[in-house]
Amino acid sequence: MMDTLSYKTISANKESVNKEWVLVDADGQVLGRLASKVAKLLRGKYKTNFTPHVDCGDNVVIINAGKILITGGKMDQKEYVRHTEYPGGQRFTKVSDLMKNKPEAVIIKAVKGMLPKNRLGDAILKNLYVYPEADHKQEAQKPKTINLNSIM
Repeated sequence: MMDTLSYKTISANKESVNKEWVLVDADGQVLGRLASKVAKLLRGKYKTNFTPHVDCGDNVVIINAGKILITGGKMDQKEYVRHTEYPGGQRFTKVSDLMKNKPEAVIIKAVKGMLPKNRLGDAILKNLYVYPEADHKQEAQKPKTINLNSIM
């Protein structure tokens, strides 16, 4: 009979979490596949001390958001819907228009849809930084570049 536990389930909290800075190049990546992997990185699902109710994921910097691939006919067919809160105020924006004006918004919307729909999801989304070109403002954090194709 064992008197003591030789193992314990580790539950991470705000103090014990080790957050890292990760750089992802979106050039030539498919939108949905990139977004699902980035959502897992933000959530911390790849870490051994993953805890569902704690923000234990990494800070992710995405560059070259304007060079992302959108497969099929989604560039012209997919629409984002918003409402002005006034009667008849439903507004539609095509992906092609959003890619011309603000390509980083397309990635942010895709990743946001894959995160929890609560306060934790909002807090996790603040760890995402998306830039349309190759230059970014997070050089001081020294993010390490990772290849998304190497992680599952």
